Amino acid sequence: MKSLPLSVTCLALAGCVTLTGTYEVKAVDADGVQLNKLTNMAFGRSIYTVRNALCIRFPKSKVVITDWETKKELSGESPYQCA
Repeated sequence: MKSLPLSVTCLALAGCVTLTGTYEVKAVDADGVQLNKLTNMAFGRSIYTVRNALCIRFPKSKVVITDWETKKELSGESPYQCA
């Protein structure tokens, strides 16, 4: 019975990170100049895969994730500072 509250908590947290939609993901330098030459599109949770790939390719860059339809940055996820 103790596992029931834990399961409910895990399900509630998983629901908070569910992403839907189409996003543009780009790497920029400190001056805001785009580093990647191609437009990277990501669908839903695949933004994390694209973001991590850009961080590997362009260390120390910032990754900006923008909603494709609204052209607004994805709050809570963008901008992301690569280590």
